[in-house]
Amino acid sequence: MTTRTRFAPSPTGFLHVGGARTALFCWLQARKEQGVFILRIEDTDLERSTPESVQAILDGMEWLGLDHDEGPFYQTHRFDRYAEVTKELLAAGKAYPCWCSKERLEKLREEQMAAGLKPRYDGHCRGGAEPVPGVDPVIRFRNPQVGSVVFEDRVRGRIAVSNEELDDLVIARPDGSPTYNFTVVVDDIDMGVTLVIRGDDHINNTPRQINIYEALGATPPQFAHVPMILGEDGARLSKRHGAVSVLQYREMGYLPEALLNCLVRLGWSFGDQEVFSRDEMVEHFSIDDVNRKAAAFDHTKLDWLNQHWMKTLPAGRVATELRPQFEAAGLDPAKGPALEDLVGVQAERVNTLKAMAEASRPYYEDFADFDPDAAKKHLRPVAAEPLQAIRDTLAGLAAWTPEALDAAVRETAERLEVNMGKIAQPLRVALTGSGMSPSIDLTLWLVGQERALARIDSALGFIAERAAQQR
Repeated sequence: MTTRTRFAPSPTGFLHVGGARTALFCWLQARKEQGVFILRIEDTDLERSTPESVQAILDGMEWLGLDHDEGPFYQTHRFDRYAEVTKELLAAGKAYPCWCSKERLEKLREEQMAAGLKPRYDGHCRGGAEPVPGVDPVIRFRNPQVGSVVFEDRVRGRIAVSNEELDDLVIARPDGSPTYNFTVVVDDIDMGVTLVIRGDDHINNTPRQINIYEALGATPPQFAHVPMILGEDGARLSKRHGAVSVLQYREMGYLPEALLNCLVRLGWSFGDQEVFSRDEMVEHFSIDDVNRKAAAFDHTKLDWLNQHWMKTLPAGRVATELRPQFEAAGLDPAKGPALEDLVGVQAERVNTLKAMAEASRPYYEDFADFDPDAAKKHLRPVAAEPLQAIRDTLAGLAAWTPEALDAAVRETAERLEVNMGKIAQPLRVALTGSGMSPSIDLTLWLVGQERALARIDSALGFIAERAAQQR
């Protein structure tokens, strides 16, 4: 049997990292077994579902590269199908109309809670009830009253729930709109889903759904309920822990390869390996190896993985993700070195693409002032001679390459009989405005010849003015 998995988010907000990990696990299991990965948008919550949220989910999936083979399907396009199946259950006596008022149900709930009982419908209309004029009934599923639901969860093992603990859940509201537990069963049957991978907050729904599968004469799929994701403080991951939206991580300068790598390790491992390419994930992943214990999202590890992938992916691939960061920072990539060249230099120095764009500002736009502390330390009158000497050498260079620039700085230092730092540090401040930058040959290379000469001239002017003030 072909493995068919599905990711079925509700478009009531962004695609969060918990949903993204579920989507990744579904995608990996389908790809590993040459199966089918289905995307289904569960938008039956008409009040909270929005087109913007749908688009955010689709954008997040596309950015992560979790391509679907079928879909996206929308539950709101399938209301006629749900109504058809509801009629089938009613005709077979496996569902019934319930005329109970909200007031009666609320009173029942209060009495049960006061008695220390689990709130549940008492089956008042199960044996048939007279219609109430002017009232549209809900439709309830006639849940079995004896026996147990038993299933082997591929993450949590054997789970058994007595049918006595399950009440007759509502499958259609008074306006005819279907409810979650009903729609997912109809969808999974119609779409041939063989494996449902989802968060363990759905475990309580599974026995109810299995009973609906069996009432419809269908074989339930296999289930795998994965553990929740925690923040680093051990509480459930939420907005107070920082970004939880997939697209926020893109805006913060993370690569999809890094985020996927971080997510796949939340509850799953393969030996001691930490870094996984997409192909390695597909090769090694199995839903059966997912741990039932909740896993904590580690931002430090994400930073480390992000830098790893910035350094090891093709520079052109990283540059594609870097470009939007330049736009967000107000920098024009056309006014400086090629982004591919920049990535090769800066990836060793920063953890995110956002930080890379900001750290690269001196290579794409001029700065107004030198950092006061760096200028005080390095742009002193004693630096004027070595700066002028290297400027003259650089002005005559025919080849503006890191190798040629390194040789030029070394030759100038030897000729002046000073150590490299006496030239490199004043030059660094002249070129970038601060005392921090990549190696001086690479800094010169990124700044470019024309801009470098102009900035050295500005630094020499600054030194001259400073010397005049000291007289």
